[in-house]
Formats: sequence, C-alpha cells, structure tokens
Amino acid sequence: MDWKLPFSPGVRRLISAAAVLALVLTWVADLAVLRQPVPSNAPTRWLPVFVTGPLAVLALPDTRWTPSLTIRSVSVAVMSIALTGVCLFVSPDTTDWGFLETLALLFLIVRVLAEAQPTHTAARTGAVLAAGVLMLPLRFRTLSSFVGGGYVLTVALALCVLIGCSLRALEARRQRAVQDVRYAERLALARDLHDLIAHHMTGMIVQANAARTVCATAPEKVDPALAAIARSGTETLESMRRLVRVLREESHTALRPVDLLSELGDLVAEFSRRQPDAPAARLEASAAARTSRFSPEVETSVYRVVQEALTNVHRHAPGERVVVRLDADPEWLHVTVTNSGAQRRTGSPAGGRSGLGLIGLRERVEALDGTFSAGATAAGQWEVRASVPRSPAGAPPVP
Repeated sequence: MDWKLPFSPGVRRLISAAAVLALVLTWVADLAVLRQPVPSNAPTRWLPVFVTGPLAVLALPDTRWTPSLTIRSVSVAVMSIALTGVCLFVSPDTTDWGFLETLALLFLIVRVLAEAQPTHTAARTGAVLAAGVLMLPLRFRTLSSFVGGGYVLTVALALCVLIGCSLRALEARRQRAVQDVRYAERLALARDLHDLIAHHMTGMIVQANAARTVCATAPEKVDPALAAIARSGTETLESMRRLVRVLREESHTALRPVDLLSELGDLVAEFSRRQPDAPAARLEASAAARTSRFSPEVETSVYRVVQEALTNVHRHAPGERVVVRLDADPEWLHVTVTNSGAQRRTGSPAGGRSGLGLIGLRERVEALDGTFSAGATAAGQWEVRASVPRSPAGAPPVP
C-alpha cells in the first residue's frame, strides 16, 4: 500500500503493514460471523463479506491501472449506500454489517482528507464517504443497532477526520517549508550576485585608474590593463547571467545556452590557473554524462556544487590535487569533487568569505529531491558528493 504521507519511508512502511494487518483481521471477523447458522443465506448476507468489503479494500492502494483516488472513493461510497438501501427491504436476520467494508471506508476517509486535491474536492468526497459509513447501522433496521452503531461509527468517523486533516496540515506545512528554503536560497544567491558584481566592478575601476595613470609614462602597459578590464567584464556578465537564471522562477524551458560539461571545463581550468603551483585539477565524465541532457535547474545546481567545492579547496586546502567526477544513470546525475588531502583551516581564506556554503548547497540539492554529503573519506581525502534526479519532481522528462 503506497500511502503518500509526510513521514519517512520507514514510518510509511510501518503504517502500511499495520493497516494491512487490521484489514486482514477484520475480514477474518467477517468470515467468522458469516459461518454462524441462520434461517436464510440471502445475498445481502454474503455481499458485504465477499464483494463490497474486498472492493473497498482494493480502492485503497494506488497503481498505474487504477483511476484517481476521488473516483475510487465515490464509487465505493455509492456501492455501500446502494447495498444499505437494498438491506432496508429484506429481513434483518438475512443481512450482515460488513466490518471489512466499514474499516475500508474509514481508511478511505483518512486518505481522501489527507491527499485529495483541491480542498473542496476532498471535502465533498469525504462527505459522501461519511454518509456511507453513518448509514451502515440501517442494515439491521432496529433502533438499538442504529443508536449503538451510530455512536461508535460517529466517534470513529471523528477520529478519522481528525487524522486526515492533521496529515493534510502537516503536508501543507512541509510544502511551505520547502518554499521558504527555496526563497532563502534565492536571497542567498542575490547576496552572492551583489558581492560578485561589487568585487569585479571594484577591480575594473582600479585597473581603469591604473591605465590612466601609466598612459603617459608607460604606454605599453595600457593594453594589458584594458584586456584585464574586458576579461573581468566578461566574467562578471557570465556569472551574473548564471545566477540570475537561478533566481528566476522554475520553468520547463531550456535556459542554458551552453552545455554543462563546457561550463565545468571552464570552471576547472580557471581553478587550475588560480593555483599555478598545485597539480592541475582534472575533470572526468562518464560516457552517459557526456551524451545526456539534463533539466536547467539540475545543471545549475551541479555547477554550483562544483563551484563551491573548488572554492573551499582553494581556501582551506590549497595545493592539493583535485578531481571532479561527473556520472549519470537513467534516474540520477552524480557529481563528486575530491581533493587529495583533508581540508585544513588557513589563517585568511583566499578571496574572502562567501554568503553561501555547504548548508546552502544541501538546501539547494534537497529542494530538487537529491542527496548531498561532504566530509573526509576513509582514505583521508575530502569529498563533496551530490546526486540529483535527472528530472526533478513536477518537471517533464528531459530527452
């Protein structure tokens, strides 16, 4: 039974196992009641045990062949109400309550109130199911059964409504938390964008003033200064384009003008140029990663992981050998950044401190339903690893 509840997979499996056990034991109770001798064996006695009860249970799980939860729930409720109506015209001694049917209807109420979208559809479907549950005592056509059964079912119904609404509230709160994380990530990226532009523009202004100063005394130094200004301006525009793309609302259109490997290659090459005395960083990519295409948000997140990992190596472990590994399978894109020694703290990190570290990377990757880890390996190396689904939840598959 695949219950889409806001719990961990282990808790969901435990809930599913408990639900299956409860349904099986309830069906055994139905069979035990059916075996008791009665003057007649009318269909209204065995239908709840062998037809409506099992059909209500089959409406609980989700499969690729079943219709939506709302359609299944309404169908089961109508079936139960129809059987109750038929029982009103036969002898009370030839009818059966249907404990399995009752329990399945209560479980359906919990699922509908917790999962059905939109909210008004969940409320209407839950009301139809509740009507079917509250009408069950009418099958015996006695005042005592109606009062006693109605009381028990009303209490059980209230508990199921409370559980379903609580699960719905938990899921809504989880969705809001995810949105808050994404909003916080965009704010962090906006701060990065401000720091990046301020840094590069300050350097360009210093170089321009230096070129004006040496123009008369050393004309041969003007051209290198202008080239440095042009290079800094190009890097600023490219970085700003990359960050602004992430700040935009998620869409399903391709936003990257170049492929991921080219950008990672430029990033690794720039990292090697910044550390001329260290071994050159190496970019490795499997055949699957070279021939695959990925969604824009996946490529941007992977680029940001590599960028932050290389920045941390430059700050905390300068001079170490670095390997960037990119791999892909039918479901995931994996990126690993490994340096030959564990990170160590330096007195003053080169390039200053950024506003987005490993915590921000974890939030970014997990927002795409991926996994992120960073730490020392058994071999004494430092490894940053991220695995992101090739097409995040809610996005169409990338060809």
